[in-house]
Amino acid sequence: MRVLMTGGGTGGHVNPAIAIANIIREREPESEIAFVGSERGIENKLVPKEGYELFRIRIQGIRRKLTLENIKTLALAMKAVSDCKKIIRGFKPDIVIGTGGYVCWPVVKAAADMGIPTVLHESNAVPGFAVKMLEKYVDKIFVNFNETVGLIRYPDKAVRVGNPLRKEFSSLSYEESREKLGIAGKYRYFVLSCGGSMGAQRINSEVIGLMKDYTSKHPEILHVHASGSIEFENMKKAFAQAGLDKCPNLQMLEYIYDMPVRMSAADVVISRSGAMTLSELAILGKAAVLIPSPNVTNDHQYKNAKVLGDADAAIVYRESGLEEGTLTKAVESLIEDGEKRRSMQINIRRFAVSSASDIIYKYIKDAVSAEETERLTK
Repeated sequence: MRVLMTGGGTGGHVNPAIAIANIIREREPESEIAFVGSERGIENKLVPKEGYELFRIRIQGIRRKLTLENIKTLALAMKAVSDCKKIIRGFKPDIVIGTGGYVCWPVVKAAADMGIPTVLHESNAVPGFAVKMLEKYVDKIFVNFNETVGLIRYPDKAVRVGNPLRKEFSSLSYEESREKLGIAGKYRYFVLSCGGSMGAQRINSEVIGLMKDYTSKHPEILHVHASGSIEFENMKKAFAQAGLDKCPNLQMLEYIYDMPVRMSAADVVISRSGAMTLSELAILGKAAVLIPSPNVTNDHQYKNAKVLGDADAAIVYRESGLEEGTLTKAVESLIEDGEKRRSMQINIRRFAVSSASDIIYKYIKDAVSAEETERLTK
Protein backbone atom coordinates (compact mmCIF):
# COMPACT_ATOMS: atom_id res chain seq x y z
CA MET A 1 0.00 0.00 0.00
CA ARG A 2 1.25 3.46 -0.94
CA VAL A 3 0.09 6.15 1.48
CA LEU A 4 0.59 9.91 1.40
CA MET A 5 0.09 11.58 4.79
CA THR A 6 -0.32 15.29 5.45
CA GLY A 7 -0.94 17.46 8.49
CA GLY A 8 1.37 20.05 9.86
CA GLY A 9 2.19 23.31 11.55
CA THR A 10 1.74 22.03 15.10
CA GLY A 11 2.34 18.78 16.95
CA GLY A 12 -1.42 18.41 17.38
CA HIS A 13 -1.69 17.83 13.62
CA VAL A 14 1.61 16.05 12.99
CA ASN A 15 1.52 13.48 15.79
CA PRO A 16 -1.81 11.89 14.77
CA ALA A 17 -0.50 11.64 11.20
CA ILE A 18 2.66 9.92 12.40
CA ALA A 19 0.61 7.60 14.63
CA ILE A 20 -1.59 6.57 11.66
CA ALA A 21 1.49 6.05 9.49
CA ASN A 22 3.00 3.86 12.20
CA ILE A 23 -0.17 1.74 12.36
CA ILE A 24 0.05 1.08 8.62
CA ARG A 25 3.79 0.39 8.75
CA GLU A 26 3.28 -2.04 11.63
CA ARG A 27 0.50 -3.95 9.83
CA GLU A 28 2.11 -3.80 6.39
CA PRO A 29 5.88 -3.28 6.71
CA GLU A 30 6.27 -3.29 2.91
CA SER A 31 4.06 -0.19 2.56
CA GLU A 32 5.50 2.99 1.07
CA ILE A 33 4.56 5.98 3.24
CA ALA A 34 5.51 9.61 2.72
CA PHE A 35 4.42 12.97 4.13
CA VAL A 36 3.72 16.39 2.65
CA GLY A 37 4.46 19.31 4.95
CA SER A 38 5.29 22.98 5.00
CA GLU A 39 8.76 24.42 4.77
CA ARG A 40 8.92 25.56 8.41
CA GLY A 41 6.45 23.50 10.46
CA ILE A 42 7.34 21.13 13.27
CA GLU A 43 6.84 18.25 10.83
CA ASN A 44 10.35 19.03 9.58
CA LYS A 45 11.68 17.72 12.91
CA LEU A 46 9.17 15.02 13.75
CA VAL A 47 8.63 13.25 10.42
CA PRO A 48 12.27 12.53 9.41
CA LYS A 49 12.92 11.34 12.96
CA GLU A 50 10.34 8.60 12.39
CA GLY A 51 12.06 7.54 9.18
CA TYR A 52 9.51 8.86 6.66
CA GLU A 53 10.18 10.84 3.50
CA LEU A 54 8.90 14.42 3.67
CA PHE A 55 7.89 16.45 0.62
CA ARG A 56 7.69 20.18 1.27
CA ILE A 57 5.37 22.77 -0.22
CA ARG A 58 5.24 26.54 0.20
CA ILE A 59 2.10 27.36 2.17
CA GLN A 60 1.03 29.51 5.11
CA GLY A 61 -1.96 29.76 7.41
CA ILE A 62 -4.84 32.14 6.80
CA ARG A 63 -5.24 35.07 9.21
CA ARG A 64 -8.41 35.23 11.27
CA LYS A 65 -8.99 38.87 10.38
CA LEU A 66 -9.12 40.80 7.12
CA THR A 67 -5.59 41.51 5.98
CA LEU A 68 -3.67 41.87 2.73
CA GLU A 69 -1.51 38.95 3.84
CA ASN A 70 -4.48 36.67 3.18
CA ILE A 71 -4.29 37.54 -0.53
CA LYS A 72 -0.80 36.08 -0.54
CA THR A 73 -2.07 33.08 1.42
CA LEU A 74 -4.78 32.36 -1.17
CA ALA A 75 -2.30 32.69 -4.03
CA LEU A 76 0.08 30.26 -2.30
CA ALA A 77 -2.77 27.84 -1.65
CA MET A 78 -3.80 27.77 -5.32
CA LYS A 79 -0.24 27.19 -6.45
CA ALA A 80 0.21 24.59 -3.72
CA VAL A 81 -2.64 22.51 -5.16
CA SER A 82 -0.77 22.39 -8.47
CA ASP A 83 2.50 21.52 -6.70
CA CYS A 84 0.74 18.76 -4.76
CA LYS A 85 -0.61 17.22 -7.95
CA LYS A 86 2.99 16.92 -9.19
CA ILE A 87 3.98 15.20 -5.92
CA ILE A 88 1.00 12.85 -6.20
CA ARG A 89 1.79 11.95 -9.81
CA GLY A 90 5.33 11.11 -8.77
CA PHE A 91 4.53 9.18 -5.60
CA LYS A 92 1.36 7.49 -6.94
CA PRO A 93 -0.43 6.99 -3.58
CA ASP A 94 -3.30 4.52 -3.15
CA ILE A 95 -4.80 6.85 -0.53
CA VAL A 96 -4.16 10.34 0.90
CA ILE A 97 -4.79 10.99 4.60
CA GLY A 98 -4.92 14.45 6.19
CA THR A 99 -4.94 15.31 9.88
CA GLY A 100 -5.65 19.02 9.71
CA GLY A 101 -3.65 22.21 9.64
CA TYR A 102 -3.26 24.61 6.72
CA VAL A 103 -0.80 22.35 4.87
CA CYS A 104 -3.48 19.67 4.73
CA TRP A 105 -5.82 21.60 2.41
CA PRO A 106 -3.91 21.68 -0.90
CA VAL A 107 -2.71 18.07 -0.55
CA VAL A 108 -6.12 16.53 0.11
CA LYS A 109 -7.86 18.82 -2.39
CA ALA A 110 -5.39 17.83 -5.10
CA ALA A 111 -5.90 14.13 -4.34
CA ALA A 112 -9.70 14.48 -4.40
CA ASP A 113 -9.51 16.32 -7.75
CA MET A 114 -7.45 13.41 -9.11
CA GLY A 115 -9.93 10.77 -7.93
CA ILE A 116 -7.68 9.27 -5.27
CA PRO A 117 -9.36 7.99 -2.06
CA THR A 118 -9.08 10.62 0.68
CA VAL A 119 -9.55 10.51 4.44
CA LEU A 120 -9.43 13.23 7.09
CA HIS A 121 -8.80 12.73 10.80
CA GLU A 122 -10.10 15.43 13.19
CA SER A 123 -8.79 14.91 16.70
CA ASN A 124 -10.39 18.04 18.20
CA ALA A 125 -13.98 18.32 19.37
CA VAL A 126 -14.69 21.22 17.00
CA PRO A 127 -13.57 20.73 13.37
CA GLY A 128 -10.73 22.97 12.29
CA PHE A 129 -10.73 25.32 9.30
CA ALA A 130 -8.98 22.88 6.95
CA VAL A 131 -11.41 20.07 7.76
CA LYS A 132 -14.41 22.35 7.18
CA MET A 133 -12.98 23.40 3.83
CA LEU A 134 -12.30 19.80 2.77
CA GLU A 135 -15.23 17.80 4.13
CA LYS A 136 -17.22 18.24 0.90
CA TYR A 137 -14.47 16.58 -1.17
CA VAL A 138 -13.21 13.69 0.97
CA ASP A 139 -14.50 10.12 1.17
CA LYS A 140 -14.31 9.62 4.93
CA ILE A 141 -13.84 11.76 8.05
CA PHE A 142 -12.40 10.11 11.15
CA VAL A 143 -13.34 11.87 14.40
CA ASN A 144 -12.20 11.57 17.99
CA PHE A 145 -15.32 12.92 19.74
CA ASN A 146 -18.92 11.85 19.10
CA GLU A 147 -19.86 15.52 19.45
CA THR A 148 -17.85 16.34 16.31
CA VAL A 149 -20.26 14.43 14.06
CA GLY A 150 -23.01 16.98 14.69
CA LEU A 151 -20.70 19.81 13.63
CA ILE A 152 -19.89 18.33 10.22
CA ARG A 153 -22.00 19.24 7.18
CA TYR A 154 -21.70 15.70 5.84
CA PRO A 155 -22.22 13.56 8.95
CA ASP A 156 -22.73 10.43 6.83
CA LYS A 157 -19.02 10.59 6.02
CA ALA A 158 -18.00 10.63 9.69
CA VAL A 159 -16.95 7.66 11.77
CA ARG A 160 -15.68 7.82 15.33
CA VAL A 161 -12.31 6.11 15.57
CA GLY A 162 -10.73 7.94 18.52
CA ASN A 163 -7.09 8.96 18.39
CA PRO A 164 -4.30 6.56 17.45
CA LEU A 165 -1.98 6.34 20.46
CA ARG A 166 1.45 4.94 21.11
CA LYS A 167 1.40 1.34 22.30
CA GLU A 168 3.09 2.32 25.55
CA PHE A 169 -0.12 3.98 26.75
CA SER A 170 -1.85 0.63 27.02
CA SER A 171 1.05 -1.76 27.64
CA LEU A 172 1.44 -1.25 31.41
CA SER A 173 -1.12 -1.42 34.19
CA TYR A 174 -1.31 1.07 37.07
CA GLU A 175 0.44 -1.43 39.38
CA GLU A 176 3.14 -2.35 36.83
CA SER A 177 3.92 1.31 36.15
CA ARG A 178 4.30 2.05 39.86
CA GLU A 179 6.63 -0.93 40.20
CA LYS A 180 8.68 0.22 37.23
CA LEU A 181 9.05 3.71 38.73
CA GLY A 182 9.95 2.27 42.12
CA ILE A 183 7.11 4.03 43.97
CA ALA A 184 4.92 1.02 44.81
CA GLY A 185 4.57 0.79 48.58
CA LYS A 186 6.48 4.05 49.03
CA TYR A 187 3.77 6.57 48.16
CA ARG A 188 0.03 6.19 48.47
CA TYR A 189 -0.77 8.76 45.80
CA PHE A 190 1.01 10.17 42.77
CA VAL A 191 0.18 13.64 41.38
CA LEU A 192 1.64 14.36 37.93
CA SER A 193 1.54 17.92 36.60
CA CYS A 194 2.82 19.43 33.36
CA GLY A 195 3.15 22.98 32.12
CA GLY A 196 3.57 22.01 28.48
CA SER A 197 6.71 21.06 26.53
CA MET A 198 7.74 24.72 26.12
CA GLY A 199 6.24 25.94 29.39
CA ALA A 200 3.19 27.69 30.81
CA GLN A 201 3.98 30.45 33.29
CA ARG A 202 0.57 30.56 34.96
CA ILE A 203 0.32 26.80 35.48
CA ASN A 204 3.87 26.68 36.79
CA SER A 205 3.14 29.45 39.27
CA GLU A 206 -0.03 27.74 40.51
CA VAL A 207 1.80 24.42 40.87
CA ILE A 208 4.38 26.04 43.15
CA GLY A 209 1.44 27.22 45.27
CA LEU A 210 -0.06 23.71 45.25
CA MET A 211 3.24 22.25 46.38
CA LYS A 212 3.68 24.81 49.19
CA ASP A 213 0.11 24.62 50.45
CA TYR A 214 -0.67 20.95 50.05
CA THR A 215 1.58 18.27 48.56
CA SER A 216 4.69 19.27 50.58
CA LYS A 217 2.64 18.68 53.74
CA HIS A 218 1.63 15.17 52.69
CA PRO A 219 4.66 12.86 52.46
CA GLU A 220 2.37 10.05 51.28
CA ILE A 221 1.88 11.98 48.02
CA LEU A 222 4.55 11.95 45.32
CA HIS A 223 4.22 15.10 43.22
CA VAL A 224 6.25 15.40 40.00
CA HIS A 225 6.01 18.55 37.88
CA ALA A 226 7.48 19.21 34.43
CA SER A 227 7.84 22.95 33.86
CA GLY A 228 8.84 23.00 30.20
CA SER A 229 12.13 24.24 28.79
CA ILE A 230 11.47 28.00 28.75
CA GLU A 231 10.39 28.19 32.37
CA PHE A 232 12.71 25.57 33.85
CA GLU A 233 15.48 27.79 35.25
CA ASN A 234 12.98 30.17 36.87
CA MET A 235 11.03 27.24 38.27
CA LYS A 236 14.14 25.65 39.75
CA LYS A 237 14.84 28.90 41.59
CA ALA A 238 11.25 29.28 42.82
CA PHE A 239 11.25 25.63 43.89
CA ALA A 240 14.43 26.10 45.92
CA GLN A 241 13.45 29.50 47.34
CA ALA A 242 10.25 27.97 48.72
CA GLY A 243 12.30 25.20 50.35
CA LEU A 244 10.50 22.60 48.24
CA ASP A 245 13.77 21.01 47.14
CA LYS A 246 14.10 19.74 50.71
CA CYS A 247 10.91 17.64 50.33
CA PRO A 248 11.75 14.12 49.10
CA ASN A 249 8.23 13.64 47.74
CA LEU A 250 8.45 16.62 45.36
CA GLN A 251 10.29 16.72 42.04
CA MET A 252 10.79 19.55 39.56
CA LEU A 253 11.72 18.42 36.03
CA GLU A 254 12.20 20.22 32.73
CA TYR A 255 10.50 17.56 30.63
CA ILE A 256 9.02 14.08 31.10
CA TYR A 257 10.49 11.63 28.62
CA ASP A 258 8.66 8.54 29.91
CA MET A 259 5.15 10.01 29.91
CA PRO A 260 3.28 6.72 29.23
CA VAL A 261 4.76 5.12 32.36
CA ARG A 262 4.33 8.19 34.56
CA MET A 263 0.78 8.90 33.43
CA SER A 264 -0.18 5.26 33.89
CA ALA A 265 1.12 5.35 37.48
CA ALA A 266 -0.55 8.66 38.40
CA ASP A 267 -3.67 9.10 40.54
CA VAL A 268 -4.26 12.71 39.52
CA VAL A 269 -2.96 14.47 36.40
CA ILE A 270 -2.81 18.25 35.86
CA SER A 271 -2.27 19.23 32.23
CA ARG A 272 -3.27 21.17 29.14
CA SER A 273 -6.03 19.70 27.01
CA GLY A 274 -4.70 18.95 23.57
CA ALA A 275 -6.68 16.21 21.83
CA MET A 276 -3.92 13.61 22.05
CA THR A 277 -3.40 14.27 25.77
CA LEU A 278 -7.12 13.82 26.43
CA SER A 279 -7.11 10.53 24.53
CA GLU A 280 -4.17 9.34 26.62
CA LEU A 281 -5.95 10.30 29.83
CA ALA A 282 -9.11 8.55 28.65
CA ILE A 283 -7.47 5.28 27.66
CA LEU A 284 -5.70 5.18 31.05
CA GLY A 285 -8.78 6.34 32.99
CA LYS A 286 -7.17 9.21 34.89
CA ALA A 287 -8.73 11.79 37.17
CA ALA A 288 -7.57 15.06 35.65
CA VAL A 289 -7.52 18.80 36.21
CA LEU A 290 -7.41 20.43 32.78
CA ILE A 291 -6.17 23.96 32.16
CA PRO A 292 -6.56 24.60 28.41
CA SER A 293 -3.99 26.72 26.63
CA PRO A 294 -5.44 30.14 25.74
CA ASN A 295 -2.95 30.45 22.88
CA VAL A 296 -4.29 27.92 20.37
CA THR A 297 -6.29 28.56 17.21
CA ASN A 298 -10.06 28.71 17.63
CA ASP A 299 -9.77 27.97 21.36
CA HIS A 300 -9.63 24.25 20.52
CA GLN A 301 -8.21 23.13 23.85
CA TYR A 302 -11.02 24.67 25.87
CA LYS A 303 -13.63 23.18 23.55
CA ASN A 304 -11.98 19.76 23.92
CA ALA A 305 -11.85 20.05 27.69
CA LYS A 306 -15.41 21.32 27.97
CA VAL A 307 -16.74 18.09 26.45
CA LEU A 308 -15.11 16.18 29.32
CA GLY A 309 -16.06 18.77 31.91
CA ASP A 310 -19.72 18.65 30.91
CA ALA A 311 -19.65 14.86 31.37
CA ASP A 312 -18.06 15.08 34.86
CA ALA A 313 -15.04 13.37 33.33
CA ALA A 314 -12.56 16.11 34.30
CA ILE A 315 -12.22 19.33 36.29
CA VAL A 316 -11.72 22.23 33.89
CA TYR A 317 -10.44 25.74 34.57
CA ARG A 318 -9.65 28.47 32.13
CA GLU A 319 -6.20 29.86 32.85
CA SER A 320 -7.71 33.31 33.38
CA GLY A 321 -10.01 31.85 36.04
CA LEU A 322 -7.24 30.36 38.14
CA GLU A 323 -7.35 32.23 41.42
CA GLU A 324 -4.91 31.63 44.25
CA GLY A 325 -5.69 28.28 45.86
CA THR A 326 -8.04 27.08 43.11
CA LEU A 327 -5.68 24.35 41.91
CA THR A 328 -4.91 23.27 45.47
CA LYS A 329 -8.61 22.85 46.28
CA ALA A 330 -9.19 20.83 43.11
CA VAL A 331 -6.32 18.42 43.74
CA GLU A 332 -7.15 18.10 47.42
CA SER A 333 -10.75 17.19 46.55
CA LEU A 334 -9.60 14.42 44.21
CA ILE A 335 -7.06 13.00 46.66
CA GLU A 336 -9.29 13.17 49.72
CA ASP A 337 -12.51 12.04 48.04
CA GLY A 338 -11.89 8.57 46.63
CA GLU A 339 -15.48 8.27 45.41
CA LYS A 340 -15.15 11.46 43.35
CA ARG A 341 -11.83 10.34 41.93
CA ARG A 342 -13.15 6.92 40.95
CA SER A 343 -16.28 8.42 39.39
CA MET A 344 -14.14 10.71 37.25
CA GLN A 345 -11.96 7.77 36.20
CA ILE A 346 -15.04 5.85 35.07
CA ASN A 347 -16.47 8.83 33.21
CA ILE A 348 -13.31 9.70 31.30
CA ARG A 349 -12.88 6.09 30.20
CA ARG A 350 -16.14 6.44 28.29
CA PHE A 351 -14.29 8.75 25.89
CA ALA A 352 -11.63 6.14 25.11
CA VAL A 353 -11.57 4.06 21.95
CA SER A 354 -9.31 1.17 22.86
CA SER A 355 -9.45 -0.33 19.36
CA ALA A 356 -8.62 2.94 17.55
CA SER A 357 -5.67 1.45 15.66
CA ASP A 358 -7.70 -1.53 14.43
CA ILE A 359 -10.62 0.64 13.31
CA ILE A 360 -8.40 3.14 11.49
CA TYR A 361 -6.44 0.45 9.68
CA LYS A 362 -9.59 -1.39 8.61
CA TYR A 363 -11.18 1.71 7.09
CA ILE A 364 -7.98 2.64 5.26
CA LYS A 365 -7.52 -0.89 3.94
CA ASP A 366 -11.17 -1.13 2.84
CA ALA A 367 -10.95 2.22 1.04
CA VAL A 368 -7.85 1.14 -0.89
CA SER A 369 -9.36 -2.27 -1.70
CA ALA A 370 -12.59 -0.69 -2.95
CA GLU A 371 -10.66 1.68 -5.19
CA GLU A 372 -8.58 -1.18 -6.58
CA THR A 373 -11.70 -3.27 -7.26
CA GLU A 374 -13.37 -0.35 -9.05
CA ARG A 375 -10.27 0.24 -11.17
CA LEU A 376 -10.04 -3.40 -12.24
CA THR A 377 -13.73 -3.63 -13.17
CA LYS A 378 -13.71 -0.56 -15.41
